[in-house]
Amino acid sequence: MNKYSLLFLLVLVPAFSFGQSNPAEDSAWLVTHYTKKEVYITMGDGARLFTTIYKPTDSETTHPILLNRTPYSIGPYGEDKFKAFWTTPYMAYFRDNYIMVLQDVRGKYMSEGEFKDVRPYRKDKNGTDESTDTYDAIDWLVKNVRGNNGKVGAYGISYPGFYATMAAISGHPALKAVSPQAPVTEWFLGDDFHHNGAFMEMDGFNFYSSFGKPRPKPTTANAAGFQYYTKDNYKFYLETGTLKNLARLLGDSVKFWNELYAHPNYDYFWKERNARNYVQHISDSTATLVVGGLFDAEDCYGAWNLYRAIDEKAHNSNKLVIGPWSHGGWSRGTGEFLGNVRFGSKTSVWYHENIEKPFFDFYLQGKGSVDNIKSANIFFSGSNEWRSFEK
Repeated sequence: MNKYSLLFLLVLVPAFSFGQSNPAEDSAWLVTHYTKKEVYITMGDGARLFTTIYKPTDSETTHPILLNRTPYSIGPYGEDKFKAFWTTPYMAYFRDNYIMVLQDVRGKYMSEGEFKDVRPYRKDKNGTDESTDTYDAIDWLVKNVRGNNGKVGAYGISYPGFYATMAAISGHPALKAVSPQAPVTEWFLGDDFHHNGAFMEMDGFNFYSSFGKPRPKPTTANAAGFQYYTKDNYKFYLETGTLKNLARLLGDSVKFWNELYAHPNYDYFWKERNARNYVQHISDSTATLVVGGLFDAEDCYGAWNLYRAIDEKAHNSNKLVIGPWSHGGWSRGTGEFLGNVRFGSKTSVWYHENIEKPFFDFYLQGKGSVDNIKSANIFFSGSNEWRSFEK
């Protein structure tokens, strides 16, 4: 299993319960109080995107919609098979009767169309990109899912953080709150596959050996990754040698790997794939909460710099949270430690109870307040304390 497949499992289906919840009780409660429906939502150009809707059985009141769009599969597939949300902090949203929606992005898993990595923002009003796909999805949901209150939120961690950013740019009037978390923003200067322009060959090769394989038609199956002859990464890359040798091992069918070769410098190809270049399109009525980890080896750059770009270019309510976490670490475990380092408190539990859940509750349900969520909320690991800052 490669790093990104493992991250996907950890982010969405951690191996242990979050906070003080009881997974057995929560799983029984969820399948009793929610229904699962799988639908295709048609985009403006005719492509159909596979979507799962978890809807509360409670029909006495209306409920907000919380949307997650991902290239990593929204499985398990089948209306009788529930994702194990009961082992994640997202169970709090189910307990509060949110309508939870997951969508395979264009060209991935069960969705139709062609997938493009970090698909650039459309150049004209008639173009198609991830923001228009999100707009069309939200528009269908608020018009067709009975019992929704007309307010939508979106979130995503890592690559789905890129899709959350593009959701914020979509401009749909029902979209009230978005949280890009450990977001992919720019794959040349700071995120994932390049750090200050230096190609991170281990990340790129490991990820694209599975993720980048062609998917000619919709499928529920994961693509197999490269079969390493050793578990020693240093030994493998030392003995493999040059990038040309890695390319031979990967083959010529992985389109984005070939594009990495074709664009070794910071040219138009990378600039148009930088989501921060388009955040001026975020509506004043869409609040954003950008989240990242101090010890995130993949997308630490994205969180800090996306927050700054939104602050400089947009005019919405914009907040930042940076905690003592690795990549996506706030979505699994309690956040009390990282390796042998102890942080003196359950930082992930505190974040979900005091920032993320109140953020969505306020903007999507009109509950509570966001007064205690300051412009920047940063954990200082030297003193093991949260500090808040206003502009």
